[in-house]
Amino acid sequence: MPQRDNPYVQPIKRRALIALGANAAAPQGSPAQSLRAAMAQVAALGSAVRESRLWRSPAFPAGIGPDFVNAAMVLETERDADDLLAELHRVEAAFGRERQTRWGPRSLDLDLLALDDLVLPDLAAWSLWRDLTPEAQARETPDRLILPHPRLQDRGFVLAPLAEVAPDWRHPVTGFDVTQMRDALPTAALDGVEPLD
Repeated sequence: MPQRDNPYVQPIKRRALIALGANAAAPQGSPAQSLRAAMAQVAALGSAVRESRLWRSPAFPAGIGPDFVNAAMVLETERDADDLLAELHRVEAAFGRERQTRWGPRSLDLDLLALDDLVLPDLAAWSLWRDLTPEAQARETPDRLILPHPRLQDRGFVLAPLAEVAPDWRHPVTGFDVTQMRDALPTAALDGVEPLD
């Protein structure tokens, strides 16, 4: 938590990258309406906010439900990674998110993709989660925050909107920026990923 009560401690501002997605109705309305409302709540967690357009993408994995609406945001925040993640989960809960099925339909999904160039909890743990087989990815969930998001570089539905707001952010492990990661994706990873409006 930031030390706001000590006038001699300058808060550290970090750049947070956040992915948003939804493919099920929420109390706030359709997935597109929910994302717009959620973006306003996420923006309140920091400053200097940049927001992508809304994007449409096929459900991932294929067959889990209707198409998703996706977006990305960048904000400067004084919050540490765990505090920011807890706030994102609070916003998800307000939109009816229930974590019952891995990769199931979602009324709102907020992923903390990165916080500056932090690698959490360490490079070995990040590498372990990055290298999981697809079968293990479907079964296993980390018991702690892994940053950068270990699938960030593989997902067109994340990188396409993220390239609108943080094209120059460089992955602290691979060294590639967002534009390079998006452009390196196989064509299939971007099939059906397109601006909503």
